[in-house]
Amino acid sequence: MDQLRVHIEKKFNVTLNTYKEFHDWSTQNYSEFWEEFWHFADIKHSKTYDEVIDKTKSIADIPEWFAGSQLNYAENILRHRDDRVAIYSAVEGCDDVRKCTFNELYSDVERLASSMKAIGISRGDRVVGYLPNSVEAVQAMLAAASLGAVWSSTSPDFGVAGVLDRFAQVQPKLMFSINSVIYNGKVHGHLDKLEQVVQGLPDLKKVVIIPNQHVSGGKDADISHINNGCLLSDFLRLGCSDKDGTVTHALQFEQLPFKHPLFIMFSSGTTGAPKCMVHSAGGTLLKHMEEHLIQSDMNKDDILMYYTTTGWMMWNWYVSSLAIGSSIVCYDGSPLVPHVNVLWDLVDRIGITILGTGAKWLSVLEDRAVKPGQSHRLTSLRTILATGSPVKPQTFDFVYKDIKPTVQFGSITGGTDIIACFAGNNPMVPVYRGEIQEWHLGCAMGCWDEDGKAVVGESGELVCLKPFPSMPVCFLNDPDGIKYHNAYFDKFPGVWAHGDYCLVNPNTGGIWMLGRSDGTLNPGGVRFGSAEIYHVVEGFKEIQDSLCVGQRSCHSLEERVILFLKMAAGSSYGPDLIKQVQASIRNQLSARHVPSLVLEIDDIPYTHSGKKVEVAVKKILAGEDVKDRGSYTNPDSLDLYYNIELLKGF
Repeated sequence: MDQLRVHIEKKFNVTLNTYKEFHDWSTQNYSEFWEEFWHFADIKHSKTYDEVIDKTKSIADIPEWFAGSQLNYAENILRHRDDRVAIYSAVEGCDDVRKCTFNELYSDVERLASSMKAIGISRGDRVVGYLPNSVEAVQAMLAAASLGAVWSSTSPDFGVAGVLDRFAQVQPKLMFSINSVIYNGKVHGHLDKLEQVVQGLPDLKKVVIIPNQHVSGGKDADISHINNGCLLSDFLRLGCSDKDGTVTHALQFEQLPFKHPLFIMFSSGTTGAPKCMVHSAGGTLLKHMEEHLIQSDMNKDDILMYYTTTGWMMWNWYVSSLAIGSSIVCYDGSPLVPHVNVLWDLVDRIGITILGTGAKWLSVLEDRAVKPGQSHRLTSLRTILATGSPVKPQTFDFVYKDIKPTVQFGSITGGTDIIACFAGNNPMVPVYRGEIQEWHLGCAMGCWDEDGKAVVGESGELVCLKPFPSMPVCFLNDPDGIKYHNAYFDKFPGVWAHGDYCLVNPNTGGIWMLGRSDGTLNPGGVRFGSAEIYHVVEGFKEIQDSLCVGQRSCHSLEERVILFLKMAAGSSYGPDLIKQVQASIRNQLSARHVPSLVLEIDDIPYTHSGKKVEVAVKKILAGEDVKDRGSYTNPDSLDLYYNIELLKGF
């Protein structure tokens, strides 16, 4: 960070003594800042840009960045060609740690890309992964990106309905998946779910199954019932010469515009099927490299592990760190099985320098009185990152008391919407208990009240005032941009409203995240939408209607999901029904989607436009009084949600 700051001071004849001064300059001069970082990061490109950005356009205009430039994301990720370890891979309950060097990664990507070419995958096609966090997932993504194809992924714990809600919109031509997974000490077969998913995706040319090498000795699975299915070994032969086994197509990186689609990410599905956010190759690369190189002060000697699935944007984020020559660690399985120190064992064994996780995992360790600082050396560990949900102040105490007192604990925030962070760790400022350190460079952030006025020291909406490179280029199946506009620019015209509550400390400048401000559910840092729950509940004839909302705790740092059921005439609410509903949600979606409480209610509030009233109920459960009821068809139904005994004291 200091190197970039000093360079900017000299070139622009400015003095930036503090981080705040540096941040202010980077947002007031956002075009110049991102141009200087382009050069600082040495972005590999075949054609330079004609213009960084048109500064006459506002953030709501979604202006184009680095117009005229040509580059390839995978080429930047695979720029290091040596025998250092690029990827370490570990699986729950298995002692072996697999290693893949940068040279091996390049060769493996080349073979996959050659096979993709052999079946006709090219620029703009969609390739998806229904995969765990593994070396193969990284390789498949990079191979697709090298050709200019667009990648999207989700994790094997998602049920059939959850996957089809996402992938059916993407219309993929190629899918990568597995035959089984290991989680929580058990082997879970995956082929039955995969068969159903494939049946719902008629555009698939191939479904490549990667046998789990840790189950049944890695023996090939019977995939005869998977339409267009083939094993990874057979797929790789498609791109090789029959004579000597060399690749038919040498790895060539398709040169693409900065704005060319790279990833399709998914919203939480609050009001229907999850929205498909399309993120650009250049914007993703540039923003990720800034966060790794500058905000995290990373270099090629770092080893980064983020406990994540392929369905969370933190997977995309941490894989991008390969571009600076650092190593990453893929872990597939539970972080608590066969014991609570699984990840700490990996820190010592591999020499992990940066460990990232969801805030919930740290809370679980704290509750179980785990003390890694006493049981492990943790010599290499210099940074711990946490996101997904607000980090409690007590967790800061736990990290510095029971893990390592000299570590930098970085609470970070951003999201799938930007495939990056708005605020987080920072090497120039102190860490304060309960706070995110600072806004990130190049991001003009604020905290606004309901009237659109900036506030400090009180809660408000997290907003962004100026364009930044990793904004989605568009939403899929949104030709007029209406979904995009409604998602971010409807609340405050011309300003990005992120959907999070926050508070800026007037004394430290640190940020407190206070949970979601919209109807998105966020228990334990796992975001999903109520519509996904409704799709399951609607299948029960005993249930006439339902409402699913999040209840924020009294200190606003935790959230649990409450499902209200309005019973059909003649049907009874009881323990058996609750179990059936929870089991169906678990099977069709995932265990993470299961509500904490399932309660009976006499009526469900609706707006005049036919939408369920979730946000107002969420406010009532948080202790607020909802007086403005003019837009509701049955406003008196809101009274049913006040003072529910089972919801008190959370």
